[in-house]
Amino acid sequence: MLWIKAFHIISVVCWFAMLFYLPRLFVYHAMSTDKTSIDRFKIMERKLYKGIGTPSMIATYVFGIWMVVLGWDYYSTQTWFWLKIALVVALTGYHHMCGAYVRKFANDVSVPGHVFFRFFNEAPVLILIAVVILVTVKMPV
Repeated sequence: MLWIKAFHIISVVCWFAMLFYLPRLFVYHAMSTDKTSIDRFKIMERKLYKGIGTPSMIATYVFGIWMVVLGWDYYSTQTWFWLKIALVVALTGYHHMCGAYVRKFANDVSVPGHVFFRFFNEAPVLILIAVVILVTVKMPV
C-alpha cells in the first residue's frame, strides 16, 4: 500500500505542476502578438497538456482508485474522503477546461484575455490547499 501511495503522490505532484504552469502559459500566450511567440506557445501548451498533464491525471486516478479499493472499508466511512473526491472531480473539470483552452488557442479561436487567466490560474491552488488539509487533518470525521 505504501508503494501505491508513493506513486499516487508522485502522480498528483506531476498533475499539479501542469495545472499550475499551463494557465501561466495562457497568460503569456494571450499577451503575445507576434507569430513566432504564438506558435511556440501552441506547441508548449499542447505538449504540457497531452504529454504531462493528462498522463499524470490518469496515473493519479489509477493509483488513487487502487488505494481506495484496498482500503474501502476505511475510506467509505470517512467524510473527509468524500469531500476530497468532490474536489478531485472539480479539479478534473478544471483540467478539461484547460484542454478546451489549449484547443481554442491552437485553432486561433477567441479566448479571454490575460487578466482572466491570471485569476483562472489560482483555482488549483485553492483546491490543493483544501485537499492537503483534508488528507492530513482528516476532518471532518
